[in-house]
Amino acid sequence: MGSLHEESSNGYHANNTNGKIITCKAAVLWGPKEAFKIEEVEVHPPQKTEVRIKIVCTTICHSDLGAWIAMNKEHRAFPRILGHEAAGIVESVGEGVLDLSEGDHVVPIFNGECGDCVYCKSSKTNLCERYRADPLRSVMIGDGKTRFFTKNGGQPIHHFLNISSFTEYTVLESACVVKINPKAPLEKMSLLGCGISTGLGAAWNTADVKKGSSVAVFGLGSVGLAVAKGARVRGASRIIGVDVNPEKFVNGRAMGVTEFVNPKNYETPVHEVIRKMTKGGVDFSFECAGNVDVLREAFLSTHDGWGLTVVLGIHVTPTTLPIHPMELLEGRRIVGSVFGDFKGKSQLPILADRCMDGEINLEGFITHQLPFAEINEAFKLLAEGKCLRCLLVL
Repeated sequence: MGSLHEESSNGYHANNTNGKIITCKAAVLWGPKEAFKIEEVEVHPPQKTEVRIKIVCTTICHSDLGAWIAMNKEHRAFPRILGHEAAGIVESVGEGVLDLSEGDHVVPIFNGECGDCVYCKSSKTNLCERYRADPLRSVMIGDGKTRFFTKNGGQPIHHFLNISSFTEYTVLESACVVKINPKAPLEKMSLLGCGISTGLGAAWNTADVKKGSSVAVFGLGSVGLAVAKGARVRGASRIIGVDVNPEKFVNGRAMGVTEFVNPKNYETPVHEVIRKMTKGGVDFSFECAGNVDVLREAFLSTHDGWGLTVVLGIHVTPTTLPIHPMELLEGRRIVGSVFGDFKGKSQLPILADRCMDGEINLEGFITHQLPFAEINEAFKLLAEGKCLRCLLVL
């Protein structure tokens, strides 16, 4: 594990690394679809407004899978340390960081919140002018340099989505680090870094699902199931899960899905099936598959006059919306959602507390747990659709 630290009785390591380079293990990706290599890397100290944290656990999201495949060529930057769902402990802070201290329990967020820009001050968006999610960025914002280097030769290693959690230590902008209740179990809290927050927030914040609403969720991975859970908490009367993999229906039922539709079982388009089931269409549909054909079915499955479709799937560039402009005149609307429209720094701690109170069962999303060294097996499980979230323990 990472060097230069001495474990204390509370599980945190007494800090004698402040301002020093830390040598630790990381899963480095050297090229598209290559196996991750667990190797020693050097993690440099945090600079102004930055934070260095010790990653306790991390999970794999489909965005990591997409980056591993390098499905968008413009996003390619290698070697790279992927990962953006994690939880950890602050090891040291850089100059100007006032809201975080050594030993704080934290969840990194890929969509940062500075709190000062015109976006952060607006109640209409959760984007940040400077620290929003940017898959093209592979270096730190402050000086345009990396904080990761190979141990031998000192070759720079690129960052990913403001986080890079597939490493024992990482450096982030303080705007991308959320302090949570120290009593919260970090293993479960790691799920709030992306997928679960995105799904819950899409139902609560973006769509604002009301009691008695009808909902269709297209794609029953972690994000889709989190949408279903969020809709169930809000009191939706019907939650229709759509997926071609019937094995996902078991988890779907546990998360609140009331009915299931497998497109393979019908000769007619799914939107016609759902319209017939609901006498006109659902109030809300959520596209969680990253497929334009699925997006069109989700859009057409909503009720004319008031139906709303929320786009959550990650789509390959240069994909465009499969909708004719005149179709919008029938009253259906479509909107995208980033991180469930949660403002991370200010609102995620509240969500963490709600999970601790038992309102959301995060444990139900963790279907596998493996040692960090078995990260390649974890990616295989996700790629084959055999897991929701695989927890990697460092």
